[in-house]
Amino acid sequence: MTALSIVIPVYNGATSIERLVRELAQLRIDGGMEVVLVNDCSPDASWAAIQRICHEAPMPVVAIDLARNFGEHNAVMAGYAAASGAHIINIDDDFQNPPSEVERLYLHHLAHKELDVVYTYYERKRHSWFRNMGSRFNDAVATVLLEKPKGLYLSSFRCVSRFLRDRIIEYSGPYPYIDGIILEHTRRIGRLQVLHSPRAEGHSGYTLRKLVRLWLIMFVNFSVMPLRVSSVMGIGVSLVGFAMAITTFIESMITDTPHGWASLMSAVVVFSGIQLLMLGLIGEYLGRLFLMHKGKPMYTVRERLEAGR
Repeated sequence: MTALSIVIPVYNGATSIERLVRELAQLRIDGGMEVVLVNDCSPDASWAAIQRICHEAPMPVVAIDLARNFGEHNAVMAGYAAASGAHIINIDDDFQNPPSEVERLYLHHLAHKELDVVYTYYERKRHSWFRNMGSRFNDAVATVLLEKPKGLYLSSFRCVSRFLRDRIIEYSGPYPYIDGIILEHTRRIGRLQVLHSPRAEGHSGYTLRKLVRLWLIMFVNFSVMPLRVSSVMGIGVSLVGFAMAITTFIESMITDTPHGWASLMSAVVVFSGIQLLMLGLIGEYLGRLFLMHKGKPMYTVRERLEAGR
């Protein structure tokens, strides 16, 4: 078995992925290592660059071309499924995590065999303000919904053991959230501070739409707490409505209270909005159950290449 597999989801990485693989090939890992490149249907020439890497084969390479853009977590799941290493590290193709830190992360995990996963964190993150704001919100939500340990930063630059990798790829739904799957299976979690560099080229692929999609996956796929919150909201609103009904009845018996159109419409709008919110939440759960039942794929591999073995 290979000692280390490095899984890299590739999207708009045509100008950086070849240099990244060359630098990773210079690392010296006892027991050997491989790189697993997953092209998430990138619109640029990323797959052509990956094919050139396979032709040159500076190290053992597994290349996977997905049939359409499935998203980062789906691409990483495809990479995990193809990885043969005793430890698996995934790293982005933007050089914000220097390749030299891969060896540090691997050796740290190797020195702490009791851990199933080691997450990295940064003294200073070099993301944009928008990405940092999204990360803070994601961290707060994960702490509540996923019972994430406080102080743990859910970085995508992480090292998992073979045991945990096997548990992760057992997930078969179409909407994976890798950190959620990890937190469902283990609490043997370590941390390592690493360098975080400015993005070498291009810009982050995380748009507001993609961040909202990721949050919805976390909300709906890995917790029933939103349903519990909606139930509590429903009970609270019902109690308020009941109290208002009693108050209105008492006032009508004691005083000559005029009937107000504005107050009536305000109550209807508020209660209707809450009902639609709850129905929409329930519909989201049912819709995802339907998609899972009909077998919506997590990813579809169009082509797979192997080289350098």
